[in-house]
Amino acid sequence: MNSLQSVLPTAVQQPLHAIALEVAPSRRTQPLPTPAELRQRLPLSHELARQIRAQREAVRAVLDGEDARLLVVVGPCSIHDPESALDYARRLAALAPEVSDQLLLVMRAYVEKPRTTVGWKGLVYDPHLDGSGDMAEGLALSRRLMLEMAELGLPVATELLQPLVAGYLDDLLSWAAIGARTSESQIHREMVSGLDLPVGFKNGTDGSLGIATDAMRSAAHAHQHFGIDVQGRPALVETAGNADTHLVLRGGHQGPNFDAASVQAARAGLEKLGIAPRILVDCSHANSGKDPLRQPAVLEDVIAQRLAGQDALRGVMLESHLFDGAQSLSCDLRYGVSITDGCLGWAGTEAILREAAARLRG
Repeated sequence: MNSLQSVLPTAVQQPLHAIALEVAPSRRTQPLPTPAELRQRLPLSHELARQIRAQREAVRAVLDGEDARLLVVVGPCSIHDPESALDYARRLAALAPEVSDQLLLVMRAYVEKPRTTVGWKGLVYDPHLDGSGDMAEGLALSRRLMLEMAELGLPVATELLQPLVAGYLDDLLSWAAIGARTSESQIHREMVSGLDLPVGFKNGTDGSLGIATDAMRSAAHAHQHFGIDVQGRPALVETAGNADTHLVLRGGHQGPNFDAASVQAARAGLEKLGIAPRILVDCSHANSGKDPLRQPAVLEDVIAQRLAGQDALRGVMLESHLFDGAQSLSCDLRYGVSITDGCLGWAGTEAILREAAARLRG
């Protein structure tokens, strides 16, 4: 015999259904709904789909400088309580028309959180806040929540952390971020290259821009990569490339990078690489020294730079919840207070957004 089968080990020659797939003792699995099943159970209506397409185009127009407004991605650091998140979203939806001549408000709906070591990883992973890891419910709850936010008329944004999760939610998004810890990941760059929405890459945690600019160039190109299809099957995925990536400045270990000199240096670096200078400033993280109440000062500086002619600044991110600060995860949680990074409360957020719109009007 000269067939390939004749030179394979006996175990490999067995039909696939006859091979017992052993699972390591330290790992167990349980099935989850496929992206197609969850989308069928919680469908996106034709009307909402048209709205989201229009909102993506609006975000693109701001990023490309065709729309002079400032993009503002604002909302809780992470969502742990759907009720308070919807309370926040309703307030944001009521404010949006008032400032829409100067600001394009986008609801920050973060349902995944990166962890440096361990900790609560977000609504998708642990919706009951008790370590039970009911991810099937987490996926359904997150999708239902984003649908309700979209029905309020708000564009929705999130950070895409686990690529497998993206297929359950990406049809609902108008904007997404890739975090400082994952901008260097080839898997995330490949994923972004196939997304039909604008995506911001954050600079590295050390403050360097090279990881993010490399990511932007990679994601702009077509890729062939391993993935899953909407039926949850392993698949070869071919992507066309994403032309709508941009840089998000979030500071680093050495301090903030939202000041005029840092923004101009970032702009020059992008232009040198032949990348369109589209920059967002994350007013939180190292740019605020991890003090949420310093975010208004960062926003004020960004507005001043815009008014001085820095047109590479296309948007900002704000971590904001119903009330100031943060709290530890416990059985006695305060309503509307973040359980991850500290946030600026709604009263302060509403005030600075109104003030920003007024300043930009001149």
